[in-house]
Amino acid sequence: MELDPRRLRVLRAVALRGGMAGAAQLLHLTPSAISQQLAQLEREVGQPLIDRSRRTASLTPAGELLAVRAERIEQELAEARRELTELSGRLSGPVTIAAFSSAVCNLVVPALLELSTTHPDLEPEVVELEGVPALSELRTGGVDLVIAEYDAGGVEAVDALSGLSAVPVADDEYRVVTPSAWSPQPGSIKDLAARPWVASPPDTASGRALDRIATQYGFTARRAHTCLEFPTILALVAAGFGAAIAPKLALTGASPEAIAMPSVPVAGHRRITVLRRHLPAGPEPLTQAVVEALRAVALDLGLTPVPRTRRR
Repeated sequence: MELDPRRLRVLRAVALRGGMAGAAQLLHLTPSAISQQLAQLEREVGQPLIDRSRRTASLTPAGELLAVRAERIEQELAEARRELTELSGRLSGPVTIAAFSSAVCNLVVPALLELSTTHPDLEPEVVELEGVPALSELRTGGVDLVIAEYDAGGVEAVDALSGLSAVPVADDEYRVVTPSAWSPQPGSIKDLAARPWVASPPDTASGRALDRIATQYGFTARRAHTCLEFPTILALVAAGFGAAIAPKLALTGASPEAIAMPSVPVAGHRRITVLRRHLPAGPEPLTQAVVEALRAVALDLGLTPVPRTRRR
């Protein structure tokens, strides 16, 4: 029996993505090509690997066994690539980065511009994606890195992400911002208790930050508007529709004529973190190069560095 490693990779993709359609998306192939590769692999093995009796294709016991072996082979190939990179000192190949909007604009773009000079053979792909969908893509191989944000009160929650490594990039201070036209400008957060807020959704880092400071100062924030992206939030603030909590990174380029930052205490911070799949032998050189470039950009922007500790 002779097994083609390329077809084992197809079987692994089916296992990761839970079906042929997902495997086709991951490997950038057509579903027909996936089906043909699996059929050929079954002929090589001499027994069925896919249970086609159900609406959604699933692996047979033989398929599950081979998928586990395929995962080990993939890890060995990753280790071989790492050793070759260390030997040659040359970084090359694709790396896919998922990130939220303000991270893409202010961290990822400058980092990739720098990497295009220092490592011209790197082939980056950026996907604007966050939250659970981004983590799903990371776990199943659709992306190599996820840039995530966590409110100060929940930073350690990243340790619960089984199978992933969390690498802190920087801490990004929250600022209270108000319309410049408001007069008088608030002298404390309590002065904003009765004012409207342009809020991030409650399940986001900035949304949790607003709830946290409202609890701290003893009021319930009046969420007059709820927006996901910071450019939208800042546009509403500039137009006079409410105050907001915004991280320093999102305020890059904000107009002081339209948006004021009152002299109120800083409302904590969010931690910007890179998540990647945990590999027993350590991170791949390509992903590590991206992490280091992101840290350098964050430092240039005045974000607060995070001590480098080894974390799962």
